[in-house]
Amino acid sequence: MKVAGKHVLITGGTSGIGLATAHALIAKGAKVFVTGRRQEVLDAALRELESASGVAADVATREGRSATLAKGTETLGGLDILINNAGGVRAGRLENTSEEEIEAMVAVDLLAPILLTRAALPALRASGEAAVVNVASGIALVGAPFYATYAAVKAGLAHFGEALRRELKGEGIHVMTAYPGGTDTPMMKSNRAGPELGFSREPASAVAQAIIEGIEANAFEVIRGGEARAKMIALNRDDPAAVDERFLSLKPALEDAVKDHAAL
Repeated sequence: MKVAGKHVLITGGTSGIGLATAHALIAKGAKVFVTGRRQEVLDAALRELESASGVAADVATREGRSATLAKGTETLGGLDILINNAGGVRAGRLENTSEEEIEAMVAVDLLAPILLTRAALPALRASGEAAVVNVASGIALVGAPFYATYAAVKAGLAHFGEALRRELKGEGIHVMTAYPGGTDTPMMKSNRAGPELGFSREPASAVAQAIIEGIEANAFEVIRGGEARAKMIALNRDDPAAVDERFLSLKPALEDAVKDHAAL
């Protein structure tokens, strides 16, 4: 699928990977609509994007999803590509993570994209050539300590996408899952883990470019992190105990580095 001329809705499109993807799509001739929870951040993003439009809405709420889809499809004049990018995280030991924080991650990272996609299907079917892109996380492929709930919801999102891709096969709607690794975004500002703990960071623009290349290639998935990530995924499949031991040696430093990582 070529993205030029396509009508694209990006949740969480006011910063980080979402904003970078909006920039890259506009540069390729797509028409873009973005959402974000805070009006002032949305306004700043729209000034930066110039040709995009958007709405301040929380897709974790019924009202936010309704406003997102209604205003997005009306403004764009249809919908060809839905990018479920909005997300939130709270790292730390499970017993130190509040019930409210756990519920928030489930709501924004898993429930919101499922329900928004469900609501968007009629508009996507009308496109004739449509796509859904779910932005998961590398942690969905290799679970990391102190990210138990985040790993769970992102893995759930990935399998939702896989099952839905098969459900919609032959019906004009393709589904792709993106697995970013560590990315230099506002969401990562409170994470102090560096490359020595497995948290190398790449620019959001690189992830955005890979997502667009994946859309245009009708790829099933886009996995970031290069050869190192590929080796870790393979090791986790073939010898998960070895990955357990690797994380055991990193646990004290990793726990300290991510204990304040929160973006909800």
